[in-house]
Amino acid sequence: MASGGKYVTSVKDYSVEFYNVLIDYAPRLVSALIILFIGLYAIRFITRMAKKIMERKEVERTLAEFLSSSLLWSLRALLFVTFISKLGIETTSFVAILGAAGLAIGMALQGSLSNFAGGILIIVFKPFRVGDTIEAQGVVGTVMDIQIFVTQMISGNNETIFIPNGILSNGIITNFSIAGKRRADLVFSLSYDTDIKKAKEIVKAVVLNHPNILKSPEPEIMVRDLTDNAIHLAIRPWCKNEDFNCISSDILEQCKTAFDEKGIIIQPYAREGAK
Repeated sequence: MASGGKYVTSVKDYSVEFYNVLIDYAPRLVSALIILFIGLYAIRFITRMAKKIMERKEVERTLAEFLSSSLLWSLRALLFVTFISKLGIETTSFVAILGAAGLAIGMALQGSLSNFAGGILIIVFKPFRVGDTIEAQGVVGTVMDIQIFVTQMISGNNETIFIPNGILSNGIITNFSIAGKRRADLVFSLSYDTDIKKAKEIVKAVVLNHPNILKSPEPEIMVRDLTDNAIHLAIRPWCKNEDFNCISSDILEQCKTAFDEKGIIIQPYAREGAK
């Protein structure tokens, strides 16, 4: 009976102690929850306003998304630290643990951090934009999306290509879209029996009659090289970016047809030095 009485007394003591702690802790818990809910609402309001301001300023879409996302998570982290601090939890050791964890994660994700830094450089300095046609890392395609870690491209045969931003930002990038126009570099190999002046007049007529070839800069038609086997006649017309492939194909086809009609012989390819 004595043992049972001690057990009941002990339970009562613990209940009273728990009740007292709860009463003392309740104001702190309520204030922390209020801060949490108000903070979440404020973060949502601030990020929305930031997005609207960036849209009004016509900030690059990818950069705007990155900045708004960074702002969102930074404010959330600040709110979380404030919340646990209001609950009475010591934040110094907690922040130290987070710092050590961040360092370990950073060392484990060095490649990803390189791609992240490359993405920031691409977004800030804009060597290309979405919709540009570029050549990089040995591939040519149209940029479909610039993400933080990778850039997505579509090749001419509809292949989707993802290039890590780290190597992309540190490599050579050829942007065919910035200037708005391109020059086609076409070459015909003609027989040494060819009347060069006549051949150039034929090519000039074909080039000037094409509706999509620009008059300025003027197209160039010149002898590029004299090899052991042929005369290399270079044709260099200018066109808009979107007409480039069409122009190249049309000029080759129309010049070949005109040469055949005028009796000009196109020299078959022969390897230099071949016997």
